[in-house]
Amino acid sequence: MKTLKTSSSKKDLLSIADLSAEEIRIILKTAAKLKKDHRMGKDSPILRGKTLGMLFQKPSTRTRVSFEVGMYQLGGDAVYLSTNDIQLSRGESIEDTAKTLSLYLDCIMARVYDHTDVQKLASVATVPVINGLSDSFHPCQILADLLTVQEQKKRLGGVRLAWLGDGDNVCNDLMLGCAKTGIHMTAACPRGYSPLEDVVALAKSEAKKTGSEITLTEDPALAAKDADVVVTDTFISIGKEEEKATREAAFLPKYQVNAAIMKLADSDAIFMHCLPAKRGQEVTSEVIDGQQSVVWQEAENRMHVQKAVLSLLMKPRR
Repeated sequence: MKTLKTSSSKKDLLSIADLSAEEIRIILKTAAKLKKDHRMGKDSPILRGKTLGMLFQKPSTRTRVSFEVGMYQLGGDAVYLSTNDIQLSRGESIEDTAKTLSLYLDCIMARVYDHTDVQKLASVATVPVINGLSDSFHPCQILADLLTVQEQKKRLGGVRLAWLGDGDNVCNDLMLGCAKTGIHMTAACPRGYSPLEDVVALAKSEAKKTGSEITLTEDPALAAKDADVVVTDTFISIGKEEEKATREAAFLPKYQVNAAIMKLADSDAIFMHCLPAKRGQEVTSEVIDGQQSVVWQEAENRMHVQKAVLSLLMKPRR
């Protein structure tokens, strides 16, 4: 089986920025095969004897279950580590934690608040580190999104994708993923809620290589016009609860994905959301529960792309 290229003894996945266009292609191809094999009852224990440590600062449904079950399907094991239950809660440094976990584990997945925490972890760990989500990036979600678009549209290059809402961690990595795969992405965000400036600059640089167009606007209708894919996320991410009133005033009702927005998109457009969703806020029930919604396929694909990443980062046993 192929592995992801690196110039050092290991490779980490902290953002889509860490992946080349070719590596994204390999991950998606591997994920598609693993998904097909699973549905045919042909899971292969390629990670037998391997153990994934799952480090959580933030609560999770999809991330925890998809990584844990994914490792099981690959023949390996997963260990859940809440930061409240290990010595990090008593002041042990991230660096010392990384050194210790590297002695026991074959890979570490971390779901954190501050992106610098997962960067510190990766800088010291001697095993691969995967960002299961940080406040800045969410690479595993974007790989699932790309697989979903590929399944639904039979291609990536030339697809038109509209993002409505907060320029958050998902938006940051999605912009990079679109640029590297030739998807045209227009992100409609309120003033003050745009994606990171350095990410936008990097995405536009990558887009020149693939012919992708990366556009920022404050107009949701402009973004949605003739889009093949419409994507949103919660307006109030974990840790932003104290901003609820301010954010609702900035996003509602203008940036809500509703029937009117979907009518502006292509008639065969699909709707995606990383979940959990707040119906009546960033999306209406009519849309997320409607025929154009592929959020459950998208959620399933989290597990399969993560299995692909795990199998490519960890050297399978022969």
